[in-house]
Amino acid sequence: MQTREIVQYVKDHPAGKVKLAFVDIDGILRGKYISTEKFLSVMETGTTFCDVLFGWDAADVAYDNSEFTGWHTGYPDSPASIDLSTFRKIPWEDDLPFFLGELNTRDGQRSYVCPRQLLKRVLQEAKDLGFTPFFSQEFEWFNFAETPQSAHDKQFTNLTPLTPGMFGYSILRSTLKNPFFSDLFELLRKFNIPLEGLHTETGPGTYEAAIVYAGILEAADRAVLFKTAVKEIAYKHGIMATFMAKINENLPGCGGHVHQSLWDADAGKNLFYDEKDEWKMSSRMKSYIAGQLYFLPQILPLFAPTINSYKRLVEGAWAPTTLTWGVDNRTAALRVLSGSSKSCRLETRVIGADVNPYLAMAGCLASGLYGIKNEMKLTQPITRGNGYLDFSNGSLPHTLHEATQMMRQSKDAKEILGEKFVEHFTLTREWEWKRHLKSVTDWEYKRYFEII
Repeated sequence: MQTREIVQYVKDHPAGKVKLAFVDIDGILRGKYISTEKFLSVMETGTTFCDVLFGWDAADVAYDNSEFTGWHTGYPDSPASIDLSTFRKIPWEDDLPFFLGELNTRDGQRSYVCPRQLLKRVLQEAKDLGFTPFFSQEFEWFNFAETPQSAHDKQFTNLTPLTPGMFGYSILRSTLKNPFFSDLFELLRKFNIPLEGLHTETGPGTYEAAIVYAGILEAADRAVLFKTAVKEIAYKHGIMATFMAKINENLPGCGGHVHQSLWDADAGKNLFYDEKDEWKMSSRMKSYIAGQLYFLPQILPLFAPTINSYKRLVEGAWAPTTLTWGVDNRTAALRVLSGSSKSCRLETRVIGADVNPYLAMAGCLASGLYGIKNEMKLTQPITRGNGYLDFSNGSLPHTLHEATQMMRQSKDAKEILGEKFVEHFTLTREWEWKRHLKSVTDWEYKRYFEII
C-alpha cells in the first residue's frame, strides 16, 4: 500500500487512534495508542519513546548493570522512527491501523541495542554481497483454558490445558476447539501473517504453525507479531497461549525453528541449490552451514535466551544438543532440506519458541555470511543417525550462564554482531541468570522442605 493510501486509511478510521509498538531485547512488544492527529504529525519526522525499553527485563525490573540506560541516565526519551512499510490492520480490533517502530540514538543514528536495527544491518551486509535472504519461522506453543487472573490465582500451577493428552497432527482435536483454531488461521491471514500450516502438536493443548516465507525483515516482523497476535486472539476465547521453551520436564519443548535460504540479487535463483551435488547443496550453502556450526556455541543466547531455554535442549526431546548437521534429520542441530531449487533451505532447529525473532534471524544470517565470506569448508561429516549420540564435534552449552560467558568472550561474535550490541545483550543475559539464582523454586520446596 502506498503512503498516500495508508494516510487516508488512518484519517478515515473511526477510532481516531493508531497502535504503535516497539520490540524490546526479549522480543516483547511494548507500545501504546496514539491519536490520529499525533500520528500524522510524527509519521515522517519521527517520535520519541522512553529508552527504558532497553533498560529493564521481561518483568519490568530495571537492570542494575546496563551502561546503555539506567538510573544514571534518568531514563530519557529516545528518538523513534515509524516504519510505514509495517502497516497492518488489526482484525480483532475493528481493523485498527498498526505500525512497528524503532528507537534511534539521540544523534539520529541506528541504536546498537535495537534488535530490528541489528537485523537490518546484517541484511544490508547480505545485500552488499549480492544476496537476497528469504526466511521463515515456525512455532510450537501450549494453550491453556485459563485467563491471566486465573493463572495468577493458581500461582501458575495445575493449569488446565486446552485439551488433554498427547495427540499430534490430530484432526479430532482441531475440531474440538475449532472456533479458536479457525480464528488463528483467518485472523492471522488478515493481519498479514499468512500461515503455511497449522496443526496440533504432541502435548496437551499444543499447536504448531509454520509462517509463509518472506524477505528476512518481513519474516522477522511476522514472527514477532505472530507471538503477540496468537496471545491476543487466545484472550478472545478465554485461552492463554505460552511460548515458553519448556513447560514441563515430562513434555516436549517448544521450538521456534528458522528456515533460511539465500537467493541472488534479483531473487530469481536459489543460491543454496546445486543439482549436481550429492546432497543437492551448493558450495555457498556448505560454507553457510560451516559458519553456523562454528558460531552456534558462541551465539547460543540469541537462540536460547532464557533460563528455561536450556530445559528444552536435552537429549531425546525433539531439540538438538550436539553440533551436528544432517539431510532431513530432525535429531541434528542443522537440518538440510534440499529437495528442489525452489525449496532448498536450511532449518536451524536449536532455536526455541521463546526467542526474539530479530535476534535469532540476525544470528543465523550473520554466522552464515561469515562462513561464506571466509570460504569455510564443510568438513564436518554429515550425521545420518541419531544426532544426540554424535559428540564428535562437541555439544551446546548447557546453561544460560555458560552460553553467555562464551558469547561475551567471543571476538568473532563481536565482529559479526557489533561489540556494543554483544556487551549490552550479554549484560542482559547475566542479569537474567542472577535473578534466577535468587529465586526459591517449587522444585526446592518439594525436594528439601520435609526431608532436609
